Amino acid sequence: MANTGDISIGGRLVGSEHPPFIIAELSGNHNQDLNLAIAMVDAAAKAGAHAIKLQTFTADSMTLDVHTPDFVIQEKDSLWFGETLHALYKKAATPYEWHKVLFERAKSLGMLALSSPFDESAVDFLDDIEVPCFKIASFELTDLPLIKKAASKNKPLIMSTGMASLSEIEQAVNTAKNAGCKDIILLKCTSTYPAEPTNTNLMTIPNMQQAFDCQVGLSDHTAGVGVSIAAVAIGATVIEKHFVLDRGAGGVDAAFSLEPDELQSLVLESQRAHQALGQVKYGGSISEEKSKQYRRSIYVSEDIPAGQKITSKNIQIVRPAFGLAPKNWDSVQGKVAKQALVKGTPLDWSMIE
Repeated sequence: MANTGDISIGGRLVGSEHPPFIIAELSGNHNQDLNLAIAMVDAAAKAGAHAIKLQTFTADSMTLDVHTPDFVIQEKDSLWFGETLHALYKKAATPYEWHKVLFERAKSLGMLALSSPFDESAVDFLDDIEVPCFKIASFELTDLPLIKKAASKNKPLIMSTGMASLSEIEQAVNTAKNAGCKDIILLKCTSTYPAEPTNTNLMTIPNMQQAFDCQVGLSDHTAGVGVSIAAVAIGATVIEKHFVLDRGAGGVDAAFSLEPDELQSLVLESQRAHQALGQVKYGGSISEEKSKQYRRSIYVSEDIPAGQKITSKNIQIVRPAFGLAPKNWDSVQGKVAKQALVKGTPLDWSMIE
């Protein structure tokens, strides 16, 4: 069975009892500038992210350098319409020689560094530089040989499930388990860039948890942080968001990436959402006890001489709650005061004949 309890990623525990694990995805937003990539790692750490994530591939490992229609992005509503796949991946690739530099930078700032391998040689490369966890991208979820290779390294495996059918997810999970991976986290994902909240379908998260008996998080391509916060509220343990220093400055994924202040907001608000989940509880919390005195109760609203009847003309239901509870309103009507009662006295049974 998959591990539904805590999973240790590089010594950090991830699970339902812990604040959501926030991953800042650098993708290709570094624009092939190492200094910019380092600045992004620094900013992600300052914002409170728990990990950065890279993508480990070369254009040649991703696709063929061919200009036929099969290899050109045809969708007119795509951010990358008209580009060849090879040119796009060449622009988005993170050079292999940067990985160790960025991993060490993240570690020095108290963050983990993860990556998505896109071919089997990338798995070996990442294993050699001691990546603590492998991330399988949505588009690679059906690449079962890649999953088998990554799972064989005895490290946790995070797998995005964008576009995947239930049976395809099952095949991926079974492949990982059969290759020896015990710690699997699935990420609900919508593989449109950007994604809309209306096609995110977060209710899949608890269903996926039950179906695969494992932790489930969200790889979020929507704008803002609202969708991610909602995911935490229904059980997501991991949130992955693309990250950029400045959307206006561009980047292959800049349009659906968070800027530093937004990432900081995600970290803070996801923690608050997690803290708010609590447990099923009625009757108020300990911290609410003092507030109970400001409920309503029955008070003398006009002076009542001894021996006079108590009626709605001389008592009233008001705040605070030191008198008889409002449920006794009908019972006290017509009763006689044992003693003189001045306006502002909390009514008590001892005062009534």
